[in-house]
Amino acid sequence: MSPAQQLTLPAVIVVASVMLLGCEGPPPGTEQIGYRGVGMENYYNKRQRALSIQANQPVESLPAADSTGPKASEVYQNVQVLKDLSVGEFTRTMVAVTTWVSPKEGCNYCHVPGNWASDDIYTKVVSRRMFELVRAANSDWKAHVAETGVTCYTCHRGNPVPKYAWVTDPGPKYPSGLKPTGQNYGSKTVAYASLPFDPLTPFLDQANEIRITGNAALAGSNPASLKQAEWTFGLMMNISDSLGVGCTFCHNTRAFNDWTQSTPKRTTAWYAIRHVRDINQNYIWPLNDVLPASRKGPYGDPLRVSCMTCHQAVNKPLYGAQMAKDYPGLYKTAVTQEALAGSAPASEAAPAAATEAAPEAPAQEVPAAEAVPAAAEPGAAEAAGSVEPAPVEEVAPAPAAQRL
Repeated sequence: MSPAQQLTLPAVIVVASVMLLGCEGPPPGTEQIGYRGVGMENYYNKRQRALSIQANQPVESLPAADSTGPKASEVYQNVQVLKDLSVGEFTRTMVAVTTWVSPKEGCNYCHVPGNWASDDIYTKVVSRRMFELVRAANSDWKAHVAETGVTCYTCHRGNPVPKYAWVTDPGPKYPSGLKPTGQNYGSKTVAYASLPFDPLTPFLDQANEIRITGNAALAGSNPASLKQAEWTFGLMMNISDSLGVGCTFCHNTRAFNDWTQSTPKRTTAWYAIRHVRDINQNYIWPLNDVLPASRKGPYGDPLRVSCMTCHQAVNKPLYGAQMAKDYPGLYKTAVTQEALAGSAPASEAAPAAATEAAPEAPAQEVPAAEAVPAAAEPGAAEAAGSVEPAPVEEVAPAPAAQRL
């Protein structure tokens, strides 16, 4: 062996070893989520799963309060949302919210010291609207949250601002006017894939078309372009990363268009996408005028929510811990804790519990967001069907409009 070969072999071994450091160590965990033998499985890292469970522990509920006696609105001034709660339950709820949202800052994070009735602090105005958001989620969007429901802690996790809130991403600056369409940016939003880096603005803030998979095997009437497919794939990568799952959690990858071959989770996801849009458009954007600049993005848009805001890489936030049932004030109709505890869990895919605020269930010919067809043949994306997104409403000069 020549001297050059003697030096080359160790170098190759070192480089290969360094590259392997980026791989996850065996063995992976596997969960069967569909028919056996067809690849309907979810894979996960056992060590990461253990760390995730530890990081997603719920907060212990406070002891129950007396539900009798005068109402909060009869004792306190300017109580607009939780006015039907007893004073005891109202106080208990306020203490819980402080623990969930501002444990370090305390009550004065949302209240003017010495004048709790005052609305002269923006966080008081925002928190009131957030109570309405949570109550609507638990009462009107059961097709998404089922009987588990949500609390302030689901998103906030002890932080005044949720860790995974987002704003429209302006992207990197370029020296010329020739900008790419968002690819090759290395954004966490799309799990570092070579895809448009901001699928959240057009799809989770606005309601542009997500579907790109056609109902026919051959190309024909579907006018979807590769560009549209890339935007949809970017959103699916984001959802997959946000829930810590793969495509087959919702879809059967042999037929993305066929709802009958998909898992029940796909129906839940259809509602979830519309629920997120409802939160962003009807609860967060209307608060933009009262938010300070520190709560806005480069284009003046407010911090909004996505799947990651609640789920935090877990398919059920906090692994399905039921915290909301212990707090009657987190529902539009304040019911007793005994009634909540005795209610039967709703089926995950059953949309019957949705009220007027939630859209109707999707029919098969009106599919929801399609999964990432990463394993498709090269020509599959061209055969997909849907039109490109309509121009995105600009936040300021929102770049999403230009890229779409």
